[in-house]
Amino acid sequence: MNSSGNQKASLWAVGLMLFALFFGAGNLIFPAFLGQQAGENWFSAMLGFLLTGAGLPLLGVIAIGYSNSRDVQVLASRVTPLYGILFASALYLAIGPSFATPRTATVSFEVGIVPYISEESKTLGLALFSLFFFGVAYWLSLSPGKLVSRIGKVLTPVLLVTITVLMGYAVMNPMGGGGLTAPQGDFAVRPFVKGILEGYGTMDALASLVFAIIVIDAVRAMGVDDRAELLRTTTVSGVVAATCLAFVYLMIGYMGATSVAGLGVQENGAAVLSKTAQYYFGNGGNILLSVIVFLACLSTAIGLIVANAEFFNRLCPGIPYKTFVAIFTLVSMGFANKGLAGIISFSIPVLMLLYPLTVVIILLAFLHNLFGGGRIVYICTIFFTLIVGILDAYKAAFGFSDNTAAAVNNVLPLYDTGLGWVVPAVAGFILGCILNAVFKKKT
Repeated sequence: MNSSGNQKASLWAVGLMLFALFFGAGNLIFPAFLGQQAGENWFSAMLGFLLTGAGLPLLGVIAIGYSNSRDVQVLASRVTPLYGILFASALYLAIGPSFATPRTATVSFEVGIVPYISEESKTLGLALFSLFFFGVAYWLSLSPGKLVSRIGKVLTPVLLVTITVLMGYAVMNPMGGGGLTAPQGDFAVRPFVKGILEGYGTMDALASLVFAIIVIDAVRAMGVDDRAELLRTTTVSGVVAATCLAFVYLMIGYMGATSVAGLGVQENGAAVLSKTAQYYFGNGGNILLSVIVFLACLSTAIGLIVANAEFFNRLCPGIPYKTFVAIFTLVSMGFANKGLAGIISFSIPVLMLLYPLTVVIILLAFLHNLFGGGRIVYICTIFFTLIVGILDAYKAAFGFSDNTAAAVNNVLPLYDTGLGWVVPAVAGFILGCILNAVFKKKT
């Protein structure tokens, strides 16, 4: 790097690029709806949301740099090589063409286009919009080396300015004078834990293990090769992104909480955003919101397509990168035409399985030196977590009978809160450490 000033500017550009990659569809709709449902408890709920929506993504980015892993497959291969391939592939496909990437187009369509077309035109409108949206994403994904200049230096500043104008005005001029309503459902009983679970929906902890390699490559392109300096620079970029995420989440959450007084309770976060923009700025507000959503979702779609294409190109080097870009773009466009509600409902069981495994592998990366990197520790911890993750996924997909739910709740502490994997993961870690120590003594 040429100078301290250039270094700082480059760090900010990489950090803002990472923020834009993270900040997509779910980052807009989930905190807005959370605010509406949490009401008076919005801040407690937002603290939980920030933990999984900003804190875990930061740890995920740092974990890849700290572990000196080339990507999430290498990190997860500390369990077993086969697990590394399976987990990484499932992770990439979940946040790629199966769920997260299609959702970027559907949210853009729901917020920016649906208010202006009839119900009968929605199917055709979504098909045409997704064709345009993914056409742009495809073109910008063909040159991954230009992500920092295209996203970090152009798209993100425009995105942050437009978000601040809309959300900042709503925060400074809350509907109903800032009065808050009573919290609904679990937000009345355990708002913090409910906020943690709502943060799952952003998929950012999963995405952090994917986007980390984009950040590390960008930092290396700045001339940083030393491992310690690479980790420091990656960490600073991650902090910039996480700080921006937290700032925007708090604004959107408060806006959602105060919007009930003027709008009533809405059916989803997209409706909250759209009607809030209309309330404050009329038709101009909807146009401004459409710009925000389009930029946020487009930048995320580009990052996800690039990350998936690069990963599977490394896994199958015989297939060119640009071919994978085309494949994942077309598959994402196909899934996008299933609609937003279908994508969200189908993704929940997969998230309930992958999120605990992701959190555990991130934490194990930081504890690696503590237990000497023993494979048995990874295996035991992941195995115990996987069992509960499968239970969670089954429950989310098919539900439990009352007797089954009662039995599982009695056996697994915290299961009724959605965090039933925590105690088994800790137990697996302790068992793994004991076995690791025993095996070392024998050798």
